[in-house]
Amino acid sequence: MFCFKKRIASCVILPLFCLYGCSNTGVLPEATTRASLTTDVNDYQYLIGPGDRLNIFVWRNPELSAQVVVRPDGKVTTSLVEDLDVAGRTPTMLAREIEDVLSTFVNSPRVTVSVGNFSGPLSEQVRVIGEAAQPRAVNYTEHMTLLDLMISVGGLTNFADGNDAKLIRVINGEKKVFELNIDDLIRDGDIKENVDMLPGDIVIIPEAWF
Repeated sequence: MFCFKKRIASCVILPLFCLYGCSNTGVLPEATTRASLTTDVNDYQYLIGPGDRLNIFVWRNPELSAQVVVRPDGKVTTSLVEDLDVAGRTPTMLAREIEDVLSTFVNSPRVTVSVGNFSGPLSEQVRVIGEAAQPRAVNYTEHMTLLDLMISVGGLTNFADGNDAKLIRVINGEKKVFELNIDDLIRDGDIKENVDMLPGDIVIIPEAWF
């Protein structure tokens, strides 16, 4: 029964390697935090996504201020602004767009947008699947490393083959696969294996064959 379960897990996880191109496996290059909608690679900006809670403050117009949650379609509705598409914008970009809409009704509106309950767009999340204690999508944060990510998912299971893990990353529009040595990092303390993570990364952790 134990071996049967392992074969099932392998049948689920192994095709994912092939789906993203196993032939591309190589040495992971040193990464720097990718900027979203900016030209400075060291200036990452958070993008709004479905599930985010937005606090929209309109100066001197409290009746137009509101706290809203971004719908699954990436839109919100507030006073005088219906079905505004907000997903993929930075808070500052959204504030300027709301000002443009409100300027039809209010003289020189000043708007501030802050974000709570961070979710972000799916394209900006980091996903961990396979033999993590809590496999899931994790909200990307600036300067996130592999160690940060593994703490977020509770580390490895007892059956994980961490040193055979793979990282799927899109580079210049092409999906590439890199090797990760997670066992060496979190069980042996080899800090040189603590590579940088980037928005959109996928980490696949297979089950070990004992």
